[in-house]
Amino acid sequence: MEWSLPRVLKNLHDDIHRQLENARTSFGHPGTTGDASETVWLELLQAYLPKRYQAEKAHVVDSNGVFSQQIDVVVFDRQYSPFIFDFKGQKIVPAESVYAVFEAKQEINATMLTYGAEKIASVRNLHRTSLPIPHAGGTYPPKLPGHIMGGFLSFESGWSPALGSTLASNLASHNGAYDIGCVAAHGYFQRETYSSYKIEAVDKPATAFLFHLIASLQQLATVSMIDVLAYADWLTPDEG
Repeated sequence: MEWSLPRVLKNLHDDIHRQLENARTSFGHPGTTGDASETVWLELLQAYLPKRYQAEKAHVVDSNGVFSQQIDVVVFDRQYSPFIFDFKGQKIVPAESVYAVFEAKQEINATMLTYGAEKIASVRNLHRTSLPIPHAGGTYPPKLPGHIMGGFLSFESGWSPALGSTLASNLASHNGAYDIGCVAAHGYFQRETYSSYKIEAVDKPATAFLFHLIASLQQLATVSMIDVLAYADWLTPDEG
């Protein structure tokens, strides 16, 4: 059989679709089903994002010692970000390294969008440092920390039609919390203006979402230069 790019891309989506469907039908406990769904999305991004990016379930922390809520999928810089804490499987990444955060659920609906928006805000509200950037001819001024993308990943939609006006109005109601997302059984969405969304029903939603995510990450360029010593200030002697 000869190589076929359409077949390769179809098989990628079909694999994600099958895994998410299996997660929904194989586990009786909602928490277990949710964990399995998160793992499917994480493995997709870990396998196919360029290696400068890393995807993990994690908390995000800033140099003031403030932590985000636990985020299902954090896409962060691994090339220039100098550290990530990992204790017994609990990962913590610095706020400066984060490109995007996603809520991952079996179903997208109004309740889950509100819940996810709060978690995205817990990351975007963190303090981020930025240092001047040395180069051969001198020093560039500190780069303003860029926009952290927010997204939602699901298998099914809680609305009928799945990708209709109700989804669009619910996304818009969260004031820019969501930039991109995928409903693997139906399609994907991407924010075009502050409150309007392009919502596409396509044959291979997971693959289409992946391509659009990579293109969006390219537009974000590189994260700002982290002030590592701002975190070192917490290395004070223990009290008591």
